[in-house]
Amino acid sequence: MLLIEIGLVLLLLGLAAFLAVKIKISVVPIFLVIGLALGKGGLLPLDVSSEFLETGAHFGAILLLLMLGLEHSAKDLAGAFTERRFVGLVDLLVNAVPGAVIALFLGWGAVGAVVLGGITYVSSSGIASQMMREAGWQRSEISRRVTGILVFEDLALAPYLPLVTTLVANLGAITGFVSVTSAVLITAVALLIALRGENVVSRLFSIQAPGGLLLTVFGGAIFVAGVAEIVGFSSAVAAFLVGLVLTGEVASVVRLRLAPLRDLFSAIFFLFFGLSIDPVDILQVWPLALLLAVLGVVGKMYVGWLVSGDMSDRSAWRRTGAFLVPRGEFSIVIAGLASVATFGAQLQALTVTYVLMTSIAASVALRYFRSSFDKI
Repeated sequence: MLLIEIGLVLLLLGLAAFLAVKIKISVVPIFLVIGLALGKGGLLPLDVSSEFLETGAHFGAILLLLMLGLEHSAKDLAGAFTERRFVGLVDLLVNAVPGAVIALFLGWGAVGAVVLGGITYVSSSGIASQMMREAGWQRSEISRRVTGILVFEDLALAPYLPLVTTLVANLGAITGFVSVTSAVLITAVALLIALRGENVVSRLFSIQAPGGLLLTVFGGAIFVAGVAEIVGFSSAVAAFLVGLVLTGEVASVVRLRLAPLRDLFSAIFFLFFGLSIDPVDILQVWPLALLLAVLGVVGKMYVGWLVSGDMSDRSAWRRTGAFLVPRGEFSIVIAGLASVATFGAQLQALTVTYVLMTSIAASVALRYFRSSFDKI
């Protein structure tokens, strides 16, 4: 029965992916809705192996960030960070502050403000990348500018995620300082290796054995992610840094080999989060989620205007903003880290509703812009 249930769930996710392509929206909100329907309190609760799904969800988060790192070069990353640092700071202010203020209004305190501010701040690199691929703009100037903002946000999460873990666990100021400092140092070392030792790490691997390359890189990313969690560093950011230090043909081959695994486990990642939410909780938080979603859409569209306002096509900022609107994997990861807090259950319901609303809004907006303007 376990195999039958898992098989049926995967078949359902596959059909959902076909549906998403047909109606031209992101598949992420559909996966989340399926999880809500099949979880406790849903329409058809399933007794699937929670351990299997939880492990698969961990793999999904790791693969999403590993692939993101493989798609960037350290030089391009450094250039994008330098070029977009002002817009990146504005992005932080206009999108994190509303979440922090609302958390304080709800009585969640400083910890809640830091957590919800991060959830409303960070765009979904996974959804944005998928939307750019589907729209055919992954090699456009819009894509380059969007990627610059996404990279800025991902790097900001390197010290942020250990800080959240420390605050939620109430480990004290000294432990928090050590965790954040360690995160910054680890990130700096990885970036230095990627910048100064370009292709040095990649020479250790052979593209003549693609199977061995797949196992080595994927196994290494999981191992590094596990070690990172033990020392208080974000496993997701650790996987991103592993991908970043691989360059050239090695990175290209690994991307090709890992893409199907990413698609499989990322689907389980979003499904698992939906399974953990009681739909009744969503009914209680949807007005607040709608307010956050409206503020989030406005904030990211403003960032899109800032980053693309100098382009010859005056409508480019609309598509840039639409790619930045969806929140996804990182917002869900942050909510998972804070699940043990007193406000954890309400936060998770709020986050899944917020992710649903922003990802749907982005898909609808992009579909409208695609039909109204020529591609860049």
